[in-house]
Amino acid sequence: MKESVTGCSIEEAMRLLGGRWRLLLVSYLIDGPKRFNELRRDIPNISQRMLTLDLRALENAGLVTRTIYPTVPVKVEYALTSDGQRLLPVVDVMKGFGLWLKEQGSATS
Repeated sequence: MKESVTGCSIEEAMRLLGGRWRLLLVSYLIDGPKRFNELRRDIPNISQRMLTLDLRALENAGLVTRTIYPTVPVKVEYALTSDGQRLLPVVDVMKGFGLWLKEQGSATS
């Protein structure tokens, strides 16, 4: 991951969450653990490679846990950690802002 240029706290957050999919992944995990293919169904435009990379980055940051169950076939679930749960207010604000943007778009159309 790139290093911070300014040292600004917003830059630090954006460095981790600033991709197209990461905050969206967090928003889907807020409701509880999900399997890899459930996340792929929730976000159909994400590639398998990008989903893997983004989940790995969130896991490395301590925001997501990956649990492997010894079944046949192997079951893997992803869930938010307690640190990951701290992103709930960020998700709520982004959701509200997104709804506002949609309203603005329909008002100008």
